[in-house]
Amino acid sequence: MADTVLYDVTEGVGTITINRPDAMNAMNTEAKEALRDILREAAADPAVRAVLLTATGRAFCVGQDLKEHIGLLAQDRETGSGRTMSTVREHYNPVVTALAGMPKPVVAGVNGVAAGAGAGFALAADYRVVADTASFNTSFAGVALTADSGISWTLPRLIGHGRAADLLLFPRSISAQEAYELGIANKVVPAAELAAEAAAVARTLAEGPTAAYAAIKESLAYGAGHSLAETLAKEEELQTRAGASADHHIAVEAFVKKEKPKFLGR
Repeated sequence: MADTVLYDVTEGVGTITINRPDAMNAMNTEAKEALRDILREAAADPAVRAVLLTATGRAFCVGQDLKEHIGLLAQDRETGSGRTMSTVREHYNPVVTALAGMPKPVVAGVNGVAAGAGAGFALAADYRVVADTASFNTSFAGVALTADSGISWTLPRLIGHGRAADLLLFPRSISAQEAYELGIANKVVPAAELAAEAAAVARTLAEGPTAAYAAIKESLAYGAGHSLAETLAKEEELQTRAGASADHHIAVEAFVKKEKPKFLGR
């Protein structure tokens, strides 16, 4: 049986590919554990300076594997354990934490439908390159569930509270073009060009100042939940750290020489 999640590191890019195409990349327990563990591996690997999250087949990820879910719910009824929904704590929360907290940029190459937790994974990335045939759907209310995989945090910050509430209360398929207009998609490309374009964006980021990117991610996340005064103090702290980095000195010297800087990622 093929691995449910594939991992490759080439030219500084850690490419993570969800690989259950026959199930539209629905997340069973094996896939969730693999994705969680590979993301942690990529975060810790100094050879990885950018991450590309994508998928095989015609879907990006449709969220929870409901076939497996039905069986687990039946076990819960028999045992009274209530273990089924612990997947949020054990799998979805760590996956989204790893994506959003990755100390390097994350690109989502959304090749097809991203629904439920799959949409959450895409929204937790820093940059979304989306095939023109792809779509997004929150899905949760349709199966009598609430938001997970960070969507109640990421979606309002991308499109505002009112629009996020609308998409969660009345889930529907959002086309790639509408996703772009709403601010969910950063770039929409023809489906045939998705793999190449997403990889190119990830390679460009992998050649950049990795530590500075990590600081940018940290400052954006911090600013979302703190006052202006607190955020200014955090910016000072992060800028002091960035100013002492090798990449900052490389960039300044290259600017003076009118050369393109070659960043080391530190």
